[in-house]
Amino acid sequence: MKQLVVTSFIIGALACTLRADEVTDWNQILFNAALIAKTSPLIVLRQAAITEASVFDAVNGIDNRFTPIHVFERGPQGASTRAAAIQAAYASLAKLYPDQKSTFDRKRTESFAALQGHEDAGSVWAGIEWGQKVADTIWNWRSTDGLSKVPPLFEGGPAIGEWRPTPPAFLAGLLPQMASMETWMIQSHDQFRPVNGPNALSSAEYARDFKETKEMGSISSSTRSADQTLAAQFWGNSSSPSYFWNHVALSLLSRGGQSLSTNARLLALLDIAMADAEIGCWDAKYYFISWRPITAIALAAQDGNPATQADPNWVPLLVTPPFPEYMSAHSAVSSAAATVLAEYFGNDTAFTVSSDVMTDVTRQFSSFSAALDEIRSARVNAGIHFRTACNDAQSLGTEIARYVLEHASRPVRNSTH
Repeated sequence: MKQLVVTSFIIGALACTLRADEVTDWNQILFNAALIAKTSPLIVLRQAAITEASVFDAVNGIDNRFTPIHVFERGPQGASTRAAAIQAAYASLAKLYPDQKSTFDRKRTESFAALQGHEDAGSVWAGIEWGQKVADTIWNWRSTDGLSKVPPLFEGGPAIGEWRPTPPAFLAGLLPQMASMETWMIQSHDQFRPVNGPNALSSAEYARDFKETKEMGSISSSTRSADQTLAAQFWGNSSSPSYFWNHVALSLLSRGGQSLSTNARLLALLDIAMADAEIGCWDAKYYFISWRPITAIALAAQDGNPATQADPNWVPLLVTPPFPEYMSAHSAVSSAAATVLAEYFGNDTAFTVSSDVMTDVTRQFSSFSAALDEIRSARVNAGIHFRTACNDAQSLGTEIARYVLEHASRPVRNSTH
């Protein structure tokens, strides 16, 4: 009976051209949904990891080419990997964005229509059931990861060097519970916490960073070039760094030659590395609780460093985010992403980055390391970070990504695929 229902469903689905890859199609649907919902950039990283881990474990449970992310049960023999990928993505997104379920229903109908004439109905049904099971399992796992905890308001403190709410909104610290969330692949949120932390306020290194951000990051800077201003705005105005790097991955994958399984694996590794880098970064933020440049520059007369000069009227180019400065989350997450993509495509791969907000602007790079150089400077030139926070964050992101690459989704010996 189930097989008959699915056969009727597929035959009655909308006719459409065969898509190249259901995995990449649904990745785009994921980020469109996040943009429509105006999801916090911090939360998008988690949503993407949930969706892509589900898709990968659904596909891989049937193919058995790599070790799984979380679901170790084998999928049904002969089940459609394409149907499993569709259903795993659909089921994840329907839970993450229930208000958009009608859109996901339509997209799923279109996706299954593309299988007509290419997949056996029984195989499709088995893939649907398996994809749903995997998505449910990963959803249940991540539903208790600690993000839903409601901690007391975090307002830092009045000590010199300590973070406190910043203008213009003077909001409490955002998502302090993320600092101790359950990780995806690394052993704990503090596994890669830096030993030294931010520079001592009395140090020459702190004064050097202070002067750079004060000069380059001011909204009225005469030193920052027009292109540096554009880069700071470009990297600072997006629904999430996750959007940038997933779309870079899609553009590179569109050059062809990869299997459905390989694409699912890359996107899962990419999004899991970024999600763990975010947790590791948040651990550092709420452990060191370092003040932002806008506070540091206004109160420089109290920092004990004769090489820093106060300016209570100083304003950064971009609005300061409501959480501690050290480390730069964008730098950590981007470094994790670039490390994964460089492992797949090579560091010296040329690519273009587009934005979901500044849709008329793109940035071109000759390598992943060149992009990271720009991002590091962009956070300084935006006036929201010191250089050391960006350097250390990129080191953390690289370490976490390498750990993920070494421990997640490893090739299975004697695989016939």
